[in-house]
Amino acid sequence: MKKLASLITLFLAFTAATFAQSAKSVNLTQVDGDFVVKELKLSEGNYVFNIENDGVDHEVGFVLIKEGTDASNPENHIKEAYVQSPVATGKTESSKEVSLEKGTYLYFCPLNPTPQHKLIVE
Repeated sequence: MKKLASLITLFLAFTAATFAQSAKSVNLTQVDGDFVVKELKLSEGNYVFNIENDGVDHEVGFVLIKEGTDASNPENHIKEAYVQSPVATGKTESSKEVSLEKGTYLYFCPLNPTPQHKLIVE
């Protein structure tokens, strides 16, 4: 029984490590009224968005939508892309893991507020 428990523990640890390595990080910095990076090109896959607040004097966030959808409707937001906590000045917060398929997306921050910028998945 101990051997079976050890094998299960080993399998779960390996699965968790493999899953954690599957997501790539995308680092985006917000300044007052905009993002530093104005357009992104990525390949299909899983991503975690790390959003830095560089000098904006209030908390910021991150919204990702498919191009062509109404950004003002929260139903169109890709919820996994939201930062897990609002980003205070001088801090960085991360999203959950987001699976992106080929297509064009838009990212922006309604709290900053910023223009909408393209994220192209090829």
